[in-house]
Amino acid sequence: MERYDLLYRLYEEFEADTLRAYQDFVEVFPPIDSRVALEHWRTASDELARRKDAISGAFDHGDVFAEIAAHATREQAFSALDLHSKYGRAVNVLVLDVDETLRSAGNTDNEIPRETLALLTEFHEGGVPIVICTGQTLENVKGFMIQGLGSEIVHSGAFSIVYEAGTGVFTPNHGAETKRLLYEDLEESIVSIFDALRSRVLREAPEELRRGCHLQGNEFNVTMKPNFETGSPQATDLIDDALVYELDLLAEVLADRTDDPPERVREWTRAFYAEGDSEIRTVLEGADATSEVDPDEASESVLDLLERIDVAYYEGDAAEIGSRELNKVVGIEAALEVLGVEDPFALVMGDSKSDLRVMEWAADGRGIAAAPEHASQDVLEHVLGTDELLFNRGRSADVLRTVYALNRLTTVTD
Repeated sequence: MERYDLLYRLYEEFEADTLRAYQDFVEVFPPIDSRVALEHWRTASDELARRKDAISGAFDHGDVFAEIAAHATREQAFSALDLHSKYGRAVNVLVLDVDETLRSAGNTDNEIPRETLALLTEFHEGGVPIVICTGQTLENVKGFMIQGLGSEIVHSGAFSIVYEAGTGVFTPNHGAETKRLLYEDLEESIVSIFDALRSRVLREAPEELRRGCHLQGNEFNVTMKPNFETGSPQATDLIDDALVYELDLLAEVLADRTDDPPERVREWTRAFYAEGDSEIRTVLEGADATSEVDPDEASESVLDLLERIDVAYYEGDAAEIGSRELNKVVGIEAALEVLGVEDPFALVMGDSKSDLRVMEWAADGRGIAAAPEHASQDVLEHVLGTDELLFNRGRSADVLRTVYALNRLTTVTD
């Protein structure tokens, strides 16, 4: 019997919703010092086992189908089977953004939901390494991951953190390879550009930007964030102005390092980033700051620097300058090297343009991509154009359930 027929029978003949409710209760039941509560948990655990046994006895590979029904809805299971038909292999590493992906300030109090943490624990126990990939600092990420998953998992040797958007990689329990500082490989010429940008960006900003923005990032990432609510009209106007300001400041810094006229470098800089990002182009058009020059006509010295520096715009949220040589893809490849994942097929989950680059890396035969429905437009277009793995705000667990089912299905032989 074909797998589609088997799944259809599974969800028609058995109460999968009830089974999944027992599974969720058993997995996320909080530690309570209560005899009554413990007895309730034991009763639920016994009922869960009984229902799984009933499925196990009704199918070849019954244990696999029991676990699928206990973890995935009918829709998630059939999505998993579609992925299996398309790719024919299991996900062997999770690559996960944190903010607005695993957790969301919208409806989860900015904490990773316990349901998500329980699923991540199951993947870990199944031998799937976890790579957390974020723009946050190592100390912050390490702290809340230990709090959520526990020190044993974080220090298991199968867990890695790519922090500050690729500045470094932390993979505990790997000796000298535990912490890799990727910025140490940057050339001094690039380091000096970011030194200049960071020292000047607020000091030389117009008064409305100095008062309305604050600075984030690190030595190799200069990010202006609004002091207003993200996405509000005030924040949107401010970040639009900040983007134009940052582009022109970058041009000044580059002009100081080349023999080209500053005005010409400014025109090349605006044109270069407008050509590469439609959102940047739209902001420049709105500010009457577009450039009519061809960026390919820039001098070799300027073009070489522009190609090594990234500028990103997040509407109403951030205007950012970073190093293309320190990005999430570079960090992930370093993490996989330490983890010993030689042939990755990753689940990549994220919401921003920096995550999009990881998704594009994965699309080259290295995995699949998923995103929340409020992700940036470019991310949404990529995900919809590949496997349509979108999830609601705060519901990253839904995709994890689909991938859990995929991995189980790959163990079923015809």
